[in-house]
Amino acid sequence: MSIETRPSPLPAARTVFFVSDGTGITAESFGHAVLSQFEMRFRQIRLPFIDSIDKARDAARRINETYAIDNQRPIVFSTLVKNDLSAVIRAANGMHMDLFQTFVAPLELELGMKSTHTVGRIHNVVDSEEYKNRIEAINFSLAHDDGQSHKNLAEADVILVGVSRSGKTPTSLYLAMQYGIKAANYPLIPDDFERSKLPSSLPPFKHKLFGLTISPERLSEIRNERRAGSKYASLENCRYEVNEAEILMKREGIRWLSSTTKSIEEIATTILQEIKPDRREY
Repeated sequence: MSIETRPSPLPAARTVFFVSDGTGITAESFGHAVLSQFEMRFRQIRLPFIDSIDKARDAARRINETYAIDNQRPIVFSTLVKNDLSAVIRAANGMHMDLFQTFVAPLELELGMKSTHTVGRIHNVVDSEEYKNRIEAINFSLAHDDGQSHKNLAEADVILVGVSRSGKTPTSLYLAMQYGIKAANYPLIPDDFERSKLPSSLPPFKHKLFGLTISPERLSEIRNERRAGSKYASLENCRYEVNEAEILMKREGIRWLSSTTKSIEEIATTILQEIKPDRREY
């Protein structure tokens, strides 16, 4: 007699709060990294701009209400800088993960100095050189998306090449927004394969080129979402383009990777390791 085995159901969802005196992005990013290690569902609530006692008390009230409804402690990721606000949140019925309490105090001991305890300091960069570099990089990447401009390519930190829909545009914008990297991108098209040459504007900058490829099956899926049933999206055409693009990149000695199973963050990190931009000081 065979015994049917069924996958165990996921545990009941837990509620998670991201509490911050700023945007909450830091708390949420850290929380997601931690929560991704657990195979269960989470209901997520962001509470940004908690910068007064009244707002802290209201946040604590919501945490307590959730505890009463769920009959279990919600998980609270907090990046509140001020101790009085943090104390209000910690008094609520939650399982607290306070980033500043956990990391700032040990760093004060190690560095031999007190932290500024400045609210929103991590995002207060509008007038900084780094912020201006990021805006400039975003504008550059938008202007040089999909090969629409050949101007100022000498300013590019990296030029991404690959077949259409292989991930060049989102990777370019991610590099610009997160790291201030000026990233242009060019599609490799059938005309390039017939000539067995790169687009004419790229050879002088071959040292800046980085290629993205993708499995034909995945490429066909993505293209069919955009142009269903077209030759452009057919598996046969995708196989042809991917194969020819990889042959061209190998012939030209271009570094490349497959984006098939990689996130934008993984692709960007690999590119950064390859191009090794100058590291900026905080």
